[in-house]
Amino acid sequence: MPEVPEVSRRSVLGGAVATGAIALGVGATASAPALAVPGRTEAAAALEPRRRPGQTSMINVPYEPHRTVRVAIIGLGNRGNGMTKGWSAVPGCTVTAVCDIRADRAKRVADDLVKAGKPRPAEFGGSADSYAEMLKRDDIDLVYIATPWEFHYAQGRAALLAGKHVIVELPIATRLDELWDLVDTCEQTRRHLMLAENCSYGRSELAMLKMAHEGVFGDVTNGHGGYLHDLRALLFSDTYYTDSWRRLWHTRSIASFYPMHGLAPVAAAMDINRGDRMTTLRATATAAKGLADYRERFVPEGHPSWKETYINGDLITCMIETANGRTIRAEHEVSSPRPYSRINSLAGSRGLFEDYAGTSSTGGRVYFEPDHGDDSWRDFAPYRKEFDHWLWKKIGDDAANNGGHGGMDYVLQWRTVQQMRAGLVPDIDVYDSAAWCAPVPLSVMSLEKGGKPVAFPDFTRGAWVNLRLGLDSRMTEMPPV
Repeated sequence: MPEVPEVSRRSVLGGAVATGAIALGVGATASAPALAVPGRTEAAAALEPRRRPGQTSMINVPYEPHRTVRVAIIGLGNRGNGMTKGWSAVPGCTVTAVCDIRADRAKRVADDLVKAGKPRPAEFGGSADSYAEMLKRDDIDLVYIATPWEFHYAQGRAALLAGKHVIVELPIATRLDELWDLVDTCEQTRRHLMLAENCSYGRSELAMLKMAHEGVFGDVTNGHGGYLHDLRALLFSDTYYTDSWRRLWHTRSIASFYPMHGLAPVAAAMDINRGDRMTTLRATATAAKGLADYRERFVPEGHPSWKETYINGDLITCMIETANGRTIRAEHEVSSPRPYSRINSLAGSRGLFEDYAGTSSTGGRVYFEPDHGDDSWRDFAPYRKEFDHWLWKKIGDDAANNGGHGGMDYVLQWRTVQQMRAGLVPDIDVYDSAAWCAPVPLSVMSLEKGGKPVAFPDFTRGAWVNLRLGLDSRMTEMPPV
């Protein structure tokens, strides 16, 4: 088996925990915001804003314990509707309110919950501001937001100000000033906001994280991740993305809209915000060819899309450097023909892991010294088994039965509810969420400068130097119902 350094970084971190050095630890819509192009913010937004008097960090701040976690959902399209089942299936969690600008969706989801033997949630809908009325309720502990990207910031902020914890689909915001404002609003309201980064809870991703922290890679030097998914048919569907919202983003900006699925697991394995941080980003963009080509071949004349001009590059690549001298390549490609991949690759002084490659049942392959030395890839499966995260060992079967995307949706939901019920520190906090989403505006800024590096904000305001737990959590039990 792989050689493990005598003293790993995580062993050191574990000692710190043992000595107490680390605290244990709502398409519903708002009024449509101005569709500002991400990244077109004042240069000052990239600077570190000062905290207001009395405003303090949320790092290592645990949730207050909840006997039952009462979830409200904003946005009941494909994603919100699909995730409702998972929330209602987690022990000690109940869906108390649902909201969508289309009121019929809220009724349908409420009906489905009743048919499944769950309590009927309160229904809100019919206007762009229906969610604001829902947020006035006092039977909501956590607000889950699954609306189009342009609404995430305003709805997330409103939920925080209403005294709720928040979990937001990707991205939490598209502008730097919005990301900073969500950080500040969390610190001011003492509520948590986290990115619903389900892929961070993927089985292979969590095993990769554990392997990195146990020293299997040696000194980690670089990683690759991203979101490579041929969405062309869905983008031109008249029913999948409500009002074609996702396709329209490709008419507004040249940006890496959605790299977080691959970026976040790599960042976690590198201890970003926990001993390292991303410092600069430079972006490249290929020509925008894919959507127009697909439309020409498959979309009938007269379709509304024929009035659109697509400007976003088919492949946006972000090269990110870290304070500790590592590099991350984060990619976004959704408008070209290709098999699905999040890349999920990590490399160091003693070997590397590549996902979405080879013939393994896991989809991954590895090469590590001293185990391997013949320049031949090996199956990832035995490593994933050895380094399987406790969450998958504990609830993997439930995840397969209750959650989409191979079960990682349910693992995300189960763990979120468990942390809130047990009063734990969240695995993913607002600082992680802001950092993982910052490539959206930063890629625009870099491309506007001809691909030159742009500074990466430190949303922790200097606290990134401190080691602390995150997705590499210790096994804890779900409180009994």
